[in-house]
Amino acid sequence: MTQPVACAALVRFENCPALLSCSGDEDRTTQSLRRQALSQALAAPTDLTVDLSDLGFADTSLMLDLMMVAGRLRQAGRAMRLHGAQPQIQRLIELVGLHRLPGVIVVSPAGAL
Repeated sequence: MTQPVACAALVRFENCPALLSCSGDEDRTTQSLRRQALSQALAAPTDLTVDLSDLGFADTSLMLDLMMVAGRLRQAGRAMRLHGAQPQIQRLIELVGLHRLPGVIVVSPAGAL
């Protein structure tokens, strides 16, 4: 009998400063694993930084989750700053229109924070 393998969190939240880090591959199959980190990000009392520099692949489910977080942050008077998106992730951000939402700021190219 094999032991279940624990998956490392691909989306993590750290408080002080409010930082949501996304890494690896994010899609519908990992959506439930990111819920806790997203909930924690919503409770942060400051603007949220989203570090995408280690994210290699994402589908629209992650972008829709980030859009939901951005909307809730905006309602609370806070902003979301996206950092370090790789070119393929930047294209996805633009495809779904995340960068056009009020309170969402794309601040740096891939690798910079």
